[in-house]
Amino acid sequence: MIPLQRGPLPEELTARMVARTERIAAHRGAAREAWRDARTIRRDLMVHLIAMASGLSRCMYCGDSEGTSIDHFEPIARAPQRAFDWLNHLWACSFCNSNQKRDLFPTDRGGEPLLIDPTSEEPADHLDLVLVTGAYRARTPKGSETIRIFGLDRPVLERGRAHAYVRCRSMLRDLARLVDQEERDEASSVVQALAVQPFADVLYEMLRLRTAPRAALVFGAEAVAGLHALTGPHVATWGPVGR
Repeated sequence: MIPLQRGPLPEELTARMVARTERIAAHRGAAREAWRDARTIRRDLMVHLIAMASGLSRCMYCGDSEGTSIDHFEPIARAPQRAFDWLNHLWACSFCNSNQKRDLFPTDRGGEPLLIDPTSEEPADHLDLVLVTGAYRARTPKGSETIRIFGLDRPVLERGRAHAYVRCRSMLRDLARLVDQEERDEASSVVQALAVQPFADVLYEMLRLRTAPRAALVFGAEAVAGLHALTGPHVATWGPVGR
């Protein structure tokens, strides 16, 4: 899970969503039916959520599967008035949405959510990613509940992250060599491939740790050079990496 930037919606779409919310309030409910009937709004929201998502329309929770549907972070059953709240919409795969999260929404004793919203907070404040094994370790109760509710400890996800780490190190070493040899076109292709691969959390964690004292020892000097190349001023002309 990585932090994601949520931008504003077009005024026209916002106005339609406000009108739907007012209609729900006036009829004292029927939020789920209203959401189900709002096909055009859902279609338009999907465009903006996909643009926010990492890689090629990856699920904002697991980062592995392609997103397929809009998830209400705070479920409609719990907060019907937030059915058309843009700040309550995330892009999720069918497994994370329908099999894992469903209408679950744990809170602490004060009523604060115990799930990480990657569009409003830094997941790394609550989760540690062990790159070699691909396993997440909770740093806080919110991190623990996020792992449990979304099944971030599923073996298939842990194996996928571990393999993504091997893949990232290899691609970063290639990138460092290509940059050193001034092979701009091929370096650009590697940057783009890194940007769209699944498990963006692996590359994000490597970028986060690139200046750590033991980074060169853990990742390898060439991989660290590749990480620094990704964050250099010239990379903006090559394309985005991460989000």
